[in-house]
Amino acid sequence: MFRLAVIGKDVSKSDSAKMHTFDMQGLGSACTFDLLSVAKEDFDAAAKKLIAEYDGFCVTIPYKLDIIPYLKRVEGDAEVFGAVNVVKDRVGYNTDGVGFMLMLENSGVDPNGKKILVLGAGGAGRSVIKKLADAGADVYAFDLRRENLDEVYREFGCFTPLHELAPADYDVIINVTGVGMHKTEGISPVGEDILSRTKAAIDLIYYPRKSEFLRLAESLGKPIVNGEGMLFYQAYYGDCIFLGRQPRAEEAKELFEAYKKVYTD
Repeated sequence: MFRLAVIGKDVSKSDSAKMHTFDMQGLGSACTFDLLSVAKEDFDAAAKKLIAEYDGFCVTIPYKLDIIPYLKRVEGDAEVFGAVNVVKDRVGYNTDGVGFMLMLENSGVDPNGKKILVLGAGGAGRSVIKKLADAGADVYAFDLRRENLDEVYREFGCFTPLHELAPADYDVIINVTGVGMHKTEGISPVGEDILSRTKAAIDLIYYPRKSEFLRLAESLGKPIVNGEGMLFYQAYYGDCIFLGRQPRAEEAKELFEAYKKVYTD
């Protein structure tokens, strides 16, 4: 049985344990999965414990960059994005991007040729910006921390950085800030003036199921998508890494449909 975990600042309401155990069972294996909420000052000890005692683990807000110095190397998207969300044998991977793109596909969103605003340029934001640009989207991004935005722009240069946010026409607005969950539940990173000008809204938050950002967008008649699909798909790709097996998009979709029947229908 695999011993797995997720580490983050506050993962108390995370669905990761349910998703990974469901996935692993569907893939013919079993696991235990611990939720580890860790304060910044305790991260060093927690990271060393995870590496020493677990078969693999996941990393979420705000530690996707902090974990890198503890690893032997990073591979694939983790190297491209400079952020890690899956660790096995002290090697870092990033499944956020592939999970995000599969969520878009499954939600009927084709980013090619679309004008898309990304709110947030942190760990997950980097992945989202780069994947959208690679898929042919005209990407704009805004982050209250200008240094995040400037760093991603220097690295990729594949989008338009916005240092001020004003109403404009977009095909999709995507919230990657994390504003709307935990202590900021009930708060939207933007108001109706911004959301009224978009055709659709996507929030990577999945708890609550309908963030204030999505509630506002829906009240304006916009189609909405929450981040549950992305979380499930990135978990699936992570479990394939833990198991050393080749991922398949169709298999991921089938597992997600089965998962929703058990947990969200």
